[in-house]
Amino acid sequence: MTGSRATPTPTATAHDRHRSGLALLVIASCQLMVVLDVTIVNIALPHMQKDLGFSTENLSWVVNAYTLTFGGLLLLGGRLGDILGRRRVFIFGVLLFVFASLLGGLSQEGWQLLAARSLQGVGGAIASPTALSLITTTFREGPERNRAFGVFAGVSAGGSAIGLLAGGMLVEWLDWRWVLFVNVPIGLLIAFATPRFIPESERRPGHFDVAGALTSTAGMVLLVYGFIRASEEGWTDSITLGSFAAAVVLLGTFIAIESRSRQPITPLALFRDRNRAGTYTMMLCLSAAIFGMFFFLTLFVQDVLDFSPLRAGLAFLPVSAVIAISAGLASQLLPRWGPKPFMVVGALLAAAGLGWLTLTDVHSSYLGSILGPMLVFGFGMGMQFVSLTLMAVSGIAPKEAGAASGTLNASQQVGGSLGLSILVTTFGTASRNEASEQAPQFLREGTPAQLQEFRRTGQLPPPWGDEVLTSGVSSAFVVAACFAVLAALVALFVIQVRSSDLARLQGGGMPLAAEAGADGGRDGDGATVGGRETDQARRDPDVPSPDPDDPRPDPDTDRPTKGL
Repeated sequence: MTGSRATPTPTATAHDRHRSGLALLVIASCQLMVVLDVTIVNIALPHMQKDLGFSTENLSWVVNAYTLTFGGLLLLGGRLGDILGRRRVFIFGVLLFVFASLLGGLSQEGWQLLAARSLQGVGGAIASPTALSLITTTFREGPERNRAFGVFAGVSAGGSAIGLLAGGMLVEWLDWRWVLFVNVPIGLLIAFATPRFIPESERRPGHFDVAGALTSTAGMVLLVYGFIRASEEGWTDSITLGSFAAAVVLLGTFIAIESRSRQPITPLALFRDRNRAGTYTMMLCLSAAIFGMFFFLTLFVQDVLDFSPLRAGLAFLPVSAVIAISAGLASQLLPRWGPKPFMVVGALLAAAGLGWLTLTDVHSSYLGSILGPMLVFGFGMGMQFVSLTLMAVSGIAPKEAGAASGTLNASQQVGGSLGLSILVTTFGTASRNEASEQAPQFLREGTPAQLQEFRRTGQLPPPWGDEVLTSGVSSAFVVAACFAVLAALVALFVIQVRSSDLARLQGGGMPLAAEAGADGGRDGDGATVGGRETDQARRDPDVPSPDPDDPRPDPDTDRPTKGL
């Protein structure tokens, strides 16, 4: 009898761990697909440019059409999961992403591709914040959630480089359209597996802040358009100035709406916490840097170094490995040292790598000039993403998990789009100046065939065109390095790690509210996934599980830990 009573406990524990592991696999796979799509398209940009007739500046819209709708609607996407149930919203977002990917692969005109990329962004905006919320409410605060966030952050950061490798193989062996078609079977598999391993959450009362979502998204689109327009037509162009003016009005309206809304998609109270506000600012800056690095280096290695798509993808593989290693080390060492040292050092390493890349010229080689700075940059970014993710959701109430995670993701995507547009503007100005110097020499030395092609396209051929591209890329990296330096300054002077933050990272703080149990965190057999369920949590899912041994100080009297 004694033996029969003793056996169920370890069996149930193993069962819970197995289901939690599979749930994390499904969530991480979705995040990988969504994040990977930002850069898997990058490797195909030169081929898209030739097939669909994009200019270099307008080519950035293939990236921005996705990231702007993704970042602009992430906040609404997180709210959808809170109100309608996270699992059903997660599945809907994945399926919408799949449908848009199919449309993009079938595009025959540039506007069709941009429309499909925008719709992809909507699907990603629905799925991604819900995925992060599912981690926040499924895994207990402490080592268990640290490991889950380490996997999630590693996927988020490393997915960029993995996308370049996958894109290289697809473009080289098949066609550029397959960088979009590949999402279809992956997304369908995720949608099929989700109901089997991820429990549904409780639907919360509330309403959708559609006005806030639309004004913020439209404002960011116009702001990005203004920068890209300025790179082509100049800063005094009437449409450029009108875009900036309309963007200011819309973004001001967005802030006014959020300050008066009873249930805003962006609770402004989130920004009253200096650590959370600093974290969002750092994510804006660092995302601008990483988007710019991948965009411009992809063009450089293919157009100047003459790498094939596959070789270009392989060239970025070391970055993926270094980001994964760095993220893993950071997740292990964070409980001991806290996130601030990793945030400061990581941003400085990213700035150093970008500063090194400013030395790139037409005589640069991959091994001599590209690989080293990419590794330095990647190691710094791996440290950053784990630290930023943990700081953004540390100590957040379960009912605000969707808004906090959505704001973090929005900062990443909006920062990437806005930063890329600023870098493209820098690139356009520098390349035009260089072109004015290279054109007279080309007109003297170019062959008749080259001169005829130049009159038709307005593009300088190699080697004169290589000089123009390289000058623009080098100038863009100067601005990208400034973004990383700004992130380091924010980490140094704004971020303050409190004793309660360290307690939570070490697993000694108040455990995660038992929302995983109360919100459907039980599997079909009644086992609780990702945490202990208490009677109080069953009565009120917003009330954290009581812990009489909770060592956290009162939040009203908590003080920053010295030296961090």
